[in-house]
Amino acid sequence: MAEARRRLSLRDVLTDGRVALMLPLGFSSGLPFLLVFSTLSAWLREAGISRTEIGMLSWVALAYSLKFLWAPIVDRYDVPVLARLLGRRRGWMALAQIGVAIGLVGIASSDPQANLSAAIVSALVVAFASATQDVVIDGWRIDAATTERQGMMAATYQLGYRLALICAGAGALYIAEFVDWRSAYLAMAALMVVGLAGTLLAPRVDEGPARKRLPFAAAILEPLTELFRRKGMILVPILALVACFRLPDFVAGVMANPLYIDLGFSKADIANVSKLYGIWVGIIGAFAGGLALTRLGLWWTLFIGAFIAASSNLMFAWLATEGARLDLLILSISVDNFAAGFAGSALVAYMSSLTAPGFAAAQYALLSSLYALPGKLIGGASGAVVDAYGYPLLFTATASIGIPLVILCLVVRRDTVKTVQERHEETDAEAPAVGAASRA
Repeated sequence: MAEARRRLSLRDVLTDGRVALMLPLGFSSGLPFLLVFSTLSAWLREAGISRTEIGMLSWVALAYSLKFLWAPIVDRYDVPVLARLLGRRRGWMALAQIGVAIGLVGIASSDPQANLSAAIVSALVVAFASATQDVVIDGWRIDAATTERQGMMAATYQLGYRLALICAGAGALYIAEFVDWRSAYLAMAALMVVGLAGTLLAPRVDEGPARKRLPFAAAILEPLTELFRRKGMILVPILALVACFRLPDFVAGVMANPLYIDLGFSKADIANVSKLYGIWVGIIGAFAGGLALTRLGLWWTLFIGAFIAASSNLMFAWLATEGARLDLLILSISVDNFAAGFAGSALVAYMSSLTAPGFAAAQYALLSSLYALPGKLIGGASGAVVDAYGYPLLFTATASIGIPLVILCLVVRRDTVKTVQERHEETDAEAPAVGAASRA
């Protein structure tokens, strides 16, 4: 039964409305990100705000890193009125999207030169609402589909996210250039209707009652203790795998642009190959990972992703020894971005499979915070390694991280297969109830 279910056809996945809905939801998730960072920084600098103050504005990013602190609230409590109309997940989704739009209107209405604090407060509203939206979209995605569909849903989400970055980056700058900044931010606020439409079209998947109220600290700890209680000691290698899975990519990524500059590539070459061409190769890799999940299953996709994501850094070591060869730059970016996209889909599906019903948003927020943390901490030392030993050694060392990753994949193999089977059984058990609810 599990094997038959695992081998989904490509047509089954591509015609699944839940996969298609990840496009507007991904767009809605990606749109606010640049609008409180680089795009807003451009407006503030043009308005004469000091670089010191602009740098301090980056602290709003803490909302994305600390979202696990309020993620249990999304799992546990209903939004008044909206939950009754839309369900718990969609109610939170709509509230967060409205909050983002209100914050963007607040930025548009502010005058940074006369009242910088108003712009900063509005940016905080956008960041907090945006981080909340990320939490609830992840929770809805996990509740809505089986593990094998998670990779393709993540890939479609990434496509929407990247399209939103283009709108919030280049699009907003174009509007600001030819009209003004206020119009640019009002236009971006209006584009949040894309995500709201996706929310309204999304199926209602969470009809369970709200759980009992707990003190805030207990509500935060409960998803973690449930995970320990369910997994036992195998959770130690699981968390190690999650924490280190994207470590080669994060650490190497810090020094990628300095490498291009030091080799003598022009900014135009870097922009064309890395920032434009590379993005689309990454999206193709993400969809390839999603397809692999439907054909090979979760564990094999995770295993392949761990291997190719780490070993792809050897391409940069090769590039560093060969010099400014444009053909090799294109090849390196192609291999690295495809591998990163593939591995990203595998990791999203794996972390999704680890969550439990009723804790999906909180547990996924905890896991996603964990997987990004080591890269941020260790990445800061990458420059010192290059100064002391050179680029080839750094990229070779990051590629070698793939060895313990492959070993960890082997360690968790039995648990991964068991978890997928259990989620299939849960889906089979819930299917009659969902069908009855849909007919009602």
